[in-house]
Amino acid sequence: MLDLKKIDKSWTLFLDRDGVINHEKYQDYVHTWEEFIFYDGVKEAIKIFTVKFKYIIIITNQKGVGKGLTKLENLHIIHDNMRSEVEAAGGKIDKIYFCPDLDETSLNRKPNPGMGLQAVKDFKDIDLTKAIMVGNTISDMEFGRNLGVNTIFLPTTRPEVSLTDKRIDASYHSLLDFANAL
Repeated sequence: MLDLKKIDKSWTLFLDRDGVINHEKYQDYVHTWEEFIFYDGVKEAIKIFTVKFKYIIIITNQKGVGKGLTKLENLHIIHDNMRSEVEAAGGKIDKIYFCPDLDETSLNRKPNPGMGLQAVKDFKDIDLTKAIMVGNTISDMEFGRNLGVNTIFLPTTRPEVSLTDKRIDASYHSLLDFANAL
Protein backbone atom coordinates (compact mmCIF):
# COMPACT_ATOMS: atom_id res chain seq x y z
CA MET A 1 0.00 0.00 0.00
CA LEU A 2 1.32 3.41 -0.96
CA ASP A 3 1.90 5.60 2.10
CA LEU A 4 1.91 9.22 0.90
CA LYS A 5 3.50 10.35 4.18
CA LYS A 6 6.73 8.57 3.17
CA ILE A 7 7.17 10.66 0.03
CA ASP A 8 10.10 13.05 0.29
CA LYS A 9 12.72 14.65 -1.96
CA SER A 10 14.26 11.23 -2.67
CA TRP A 11 11.19 10.17 -4.69
CA THR A 12 10.56 10.32 -8.46
CA LEU A 13 7.23 11.08 -10.11
CA PHE A 14 6.49 9.72 -13.58
CA LEU A 15 3.52 11.33 -15.32
CA ASP A 16 1.66 10.36 -18.45
CA ARG A 17 0.78 13.38 -20.62
CA ASP A 18 -2.53 13.12 -22.52
CA GLY A 19 -5.42 12.57 -20.11
CA VAL A 20 -3.26 13.49 -17.09
CA ILE A 21 -1.67 16.87 -17.82
CA ASN A 22 -3.82 17.90 -20.76
CA HIS A 23 -7.14 16.99 -22.33
CA GLU A 24 -7.04 14.11 -24.80
CA LYS A 25 -8.65 14.55 -28.18
CA TYR A 26 -11.36 11.96 -28.70
CA GLN A 27 -10.13 9.31 -31.17
CA ASP A 28 -7.35 11.64 -32.32
CA TYR A 29 -4.03 13.10 -31.22
CA VAL A 30 -2.95 16.50 -29.97
CA HIS A 31 -1.07 17.68 -33.07
CA THR A 32 -0.21 21.31 -32.26
CA TRP A 33 0.28 23.64 -29.32
CA GLU A 34 -3.05 25.30 -30.17
CA GLU A 35 -4.78 21.95 -29.51
CA PHE A 36 -2.98 21.41 -26.19
CA ILE A 37 -5.24 22.34 -23.24
CA PHE A 38 -4.04 21.90 -19.67
CA TYR A 39 -6.49 20.35 -17.23
CA ASP A 40 -7.57 22.80 -14.55
CA GLY A 41 -5.19 22.73 -11.59
CA VAL A 42 -2.36 20.87 -13.35
CA LYS A 43 0.18 23.69 -13.16
CA GLU A 44 -0.65 24.16 -9.47
CA ALA A 45 -0.29 20.39 -8.94
CA ILE A 46 3.13 20.30 -10.61
CA LYS A 47 4.23 23.22 -8.44
CA ILE A 48 3.30 21.13 -5.37
CA PHE A 49 5.10 18.09 -6.84
CA THR A 50 8.21 20.21 -7.42
CA VAL A 51 8.46 20.76 -3.66
CA LYS A 52 7.75 17.09 -2.81
CA PHE A 53 9.63 15.07 -5.46
CA LYS A 54 13.26 15.01 -6.59
CA TYR A 55 12.40 14.33 -10.22
CA ILE A 56 9.28 14.89 -12.32
CA ILE A 57 9.44 12.97 -15.58
CA ILE A 58 6.87 12.75 -18.38
CA ILE A 59 6.46 9.34 -20.05
CA THR A 60 4.22 9.50 -23.12
CA ASN A 61 3.37 7.33 -26.11
CA GLN A 62 3.05 9.49 -29.22
CA LYS A 63 1.76 7.22 -31.95
CA GLY A 64 0.59 10.25 -33.94
CA VAL A 65 4.25 11.03 -34.71
CA GLY A 66 4.91 7.45 -35.80
CA LYS A 67 1.86 7.53 -38.07
CA GLY A 68 3.01 10.79 -39.65
CA LEU A 69 -0.08 12.63 -38.36
CA THR A 70 1.78 14.80 -35.85
CA LYS A 71 4.94 16.56 -36.98
CA LEU A 72 7.95 15.91 -34.73
CA GLU A 73 8.71 19.64 -34.70
CA ASN A 74 5.17 20.31 -33.42
CA LEU A 75 5.62 17.73 -30.66
CA HIS A 76 8.79 19.54 -29.55
CA ILE A 77 6.93 22.88 -29.61
CA ILE A 78 4.15 21.36 -27.47
CA HIS A 79 6.67 20.03 -24.96
CA ASP A 80 8.75 23.23 -24.87
CA ASN A 81 5.64 25.37 -24.31
CA MET A 82 4.23 22.96 -21.73
CA ARG A 83 7.50 23.13 -19.77
CA SER A 84 7.62 26.93 -20.05
CA GLU A 85 4.08 27.31 -18.70
CA VAL A 86 4.77 24.84 -15.86
CA GLU A 87 7.97 26.72 -14.96
CA ALA A 88 6.19 30.10 -15.09
CA ALA A 89 3.72 28.67 -12.54
CA GLY A 90 6.56 27.63 -10.20
CA GLY A 91 6.88 23.98 -11.21
CA LYS A 92 9.45 21.93 -13.11
CA ILE A 93 9.62 18.99 -15.47
CA ASP A 94 13.03 17.35 -15.42
CA LYS A 95 12.70 15.42 -18.68
CA ILE A 96 10.14 14.29 -21.23
CA TYR A 97 10.42 10.87 -22.84
CA PHE A 98 8.17 10.04 -25.76
CA CYS A 99 7.74 6.97 -27.91
CA PRO A 100 6.50 7.36 -31.50
CA ASP A 101 6.80 3.61 -32.19
CA LEU A 102 3.81 1.87 -33.74
CA ASP A 103 4.96 -1.64 -32.85
CA GLU A 104 3.22 -2.67 -29.62
CA THR A 105 6.21 -4.86 -28.72
CA SER A 106 8.67 -1.94 -28.80
CA LEU A 107 10.57 -1.80 -25.50
CA ASN A 108 9.87 1.95 -25.33
CA ARG A 109 6.14 1.77 -25.97
CA LYS A 110 4.05 1.72 -22.81
CA PRO A 111 3.18 -0.60 -21.14
CA ASN A 112 6.74 -1.78 -21.77
CA PRO A 113 9.26 -0.15 -19.39
CA GLY A 114 11.83 1.21 -21.88
CA MET A 115 11.22 4.94 -21.33
CA GLY A 116 11.39 4.44 -17.56
CA LEU A 117 14.58 2.41 -17.86
CA GLN A 118 16.07 5.22 -19.98
CA ALA A 119 15.18 7.69 -17.21
CA VAL A 120 16.98 5.49 -14.67
CA LYS A 121 20.01 5.44 -16.98
CA ASP A 122 19.90 9.25 -17.40
CA PHE A 123 19.23 10.00 -13.70
CA LYS A 124 21.45 7.50 -11.89
CA ASP A 125 20.02 8.29 -8.44
CA ILE A 126 16.42 7.33 -9.27
CA ASP A 127 15.31 4.67 -6.80
CA LEU A 128 12.42 2.74 -8.33
CA THR A 129 11.24 1.65 -4.88
CA LYS A 130 10.60 5.36 -4.31
CA ALA A 131 8.77 6.17 -7.53
CA ILE A 132 5.18 6.63 -8.68
CA MET A 133 3.59 6.44 -12.12
CA VAL A 134 0.44 8.53 -12.59
CA GLY A 135 -1.68 7.72 -15.61
CA ASN A 136 -5.19 7.51 -16.99
CA THR A 137 -5.04 4.10 -18.68
CA ILE A 138 -4.46 0.50 -17.65
CA SER A 139 -1.46 0.60 -20.00
CA ASP A 140 0.03 3.31 -17.74
CA MET A 141 -0.63 1.11 -14.71
CA GLU A 142 1.00 -1.86 -16.47
CA PHE A 143 3.98 0.36 -17.31
CA GLY A 144 4.27 1.15 -13.60
CA ARG A 145 4.13 -2.54 -12.70
CA ASN A 146 6.65 -3.45 -15.42
CA LEU A 147 9.01 -0.77 -14.12
CA GLY A 148 8.43 -1.86 -10.51
CA VAL A 149 6.93 1.41 -9.23
CA ASN A 150 3.77 2.46 -7.40
CA THR A 151 0.77 3.43 -9.54
CA ILE A 152 -1.88 6.10 -9.31
CA PHE A 153 -4.86 6.08 -11.65
CA LEU A 154 -6.78 9.16 -12.76
CA PRO A 155 -10.16 8.22 -14.30
CA THR A 156 -10.20 11.39 -16.41
CA THR A 157 -10.89 9.64 -19.71
CA ARG A 158 -11.60 6.07 -18.62
CA PRO A 159 -14.23 6.19 -15.87
CA GLU A 160 -15.24 2.61 -16.66
CA VAL A 161 -11.96 1.18 -15.29
CA SER A 162 -12.45 -0.67 -12.01
CA LEU A 163 -10.54 1.14 -9.28
CA THR A 164 -10.11 -2.21 -7.53
CA ASP A 165 -7.86 -3.44 -10.38
CA LYS A 166 -4.72 -4.95 -8.86
CA ARG A 167 -2.50 -2.81 -11.10
CA ILE A 168 -3.82 0.35 -9.38
CA ASP A 169 -2.33 1.28 -5.99
CA ALA A 170 -4.44 4.42 -5.53
CA SER A 171 -6.74 6.66 -7.54
CA TYR A 172 -7.59 10.35 -7.47
CA HIS A 173 -10.12 12.38 -9.42
CA SER A 174 -7.41 14.69 -10.82
CA LEU A 175 -3.71 15.48 -10.66
CA LEU A 176 -4.48 18.35 -8.29
CA ASP A 177 -6.44 16.03 -5.98
CA PHE A 178 -3.37 13.77 -5.78
CA ALA A 179 -1.06 16.77 -5.17
CA ASN A 180 -3.33 18.05 -2.40
CA ALA A 181 -3.29 14.62 -0.74
CA LEU A 182 0.49 14.80 -0.27
